[in-house]
Amino acid sequence: MLLREICIPDVVYCTADTTAASAARLMRERHVGDVVVVEDADGDQTPIGVVTDRDLIVEGLAKERDAAKIKVRDIMRTPVVVARTTEDASRALERMRVHGVRRIPVMDEHLRLAGIFCLDDLVKRLAADTAALAEILSGEQDRERRRRR
Repeated sequence: MLLREICIPDVVYCTADTTAASAARLMRERHVGDVVVVEDADGDQTPIGVVTDRDLIVEGLAKERDAAKIKVRDIMRTPVVVARTTEDASRALERMRVHGVRRIPVMDEHLRLAGIFCLDDLVKRLAADTAALAEILSGEQDRERRRRR
């Protein structure tokens, strides 16, 4: 399964100069757990880091830092682990395992931000596929029972 088929194209992003408070507001408004930090929000949107809700807590709130003064550049995860839209999900999953991340930005053929690949979304997709398989099997068994009466 290629990442272009399963990544979420609507990525929430900001620049490295965005405050932690603004990043937190973006996450709340958009109902996401991460913000991709890009070099140029108006240009190519090349990812340079990722800030998660956990980063905001661990590096900001838990250290009693002022979220209005902290820049995401100070708490973002770097180097950023990325994938390509043409990449198979299994390769991206292996990279995520090696780097210990649950989300990675997905780049298009022009190295621009094209989406985000999250383990949570993959689990939902796999659960839906498994449910569909179970329904097929169950339907097959029902058809066989009716034919044998």
